[in-house]
Amino acid sequence: MRKVVCCFLLLGLVTFSCKKNPKGIDGELYSLSKENSGHIWYKNSEAFLEKSNGSGHNFPFLRTRFNPVAATQLDASGKIIDNAVFPEGSVVVKELYNSSNELERYATLYKKSDSEFADANGWVWGYIEKNGKVVESAELKGASCIGCHSQGGNIDYMLMKAYFP
Repeated sequence: MRKVVCCFLLLGLVTFSCKKNPKGIDGELYSLSKENSGHIWYKNSEAFLEKSNGSGHNFPFLRTRFNPVAATQLDASGKIIDNAVFPEGSVVVKELYNSSNELERYATLYKKSDSEFADANGWVWGYIEKNGKVVESAELKGASCIGCHSQGGNIDYMLMKAYFP
């Protein structure tokens, strides 16, 4: 009986230790994704938006928020200014929700040009589940994201104004 209890305790310890937060750049993006103090919602609204036809994300609803640095590129109505270029330190978080309106994943852009993981425009890309599981590492420099985010109508990779004018 003691061996059985010990095995369950060991199994629980192993399971718990495997659910640690991501490390390195992915961990930094995960922390930034969860932080929302002072953030401004797109169009100044926390309302859920339905997935656009042009979205490559497999979730039916989203909300997008901008940290105070990124929010300097929003107009008074909370829309991205035409031809905006987001400054260093900008964080843009797209929260992706399932059909029950439960948060599932963060798609995060962080303007950090001096990062070894920044793309040519200075953005570090993250795609992380709400529990911290990395879906696509920032080390890939947005390889599966840039194609869509480079399409016509983007403003410094942002497509909110193109799909949600």
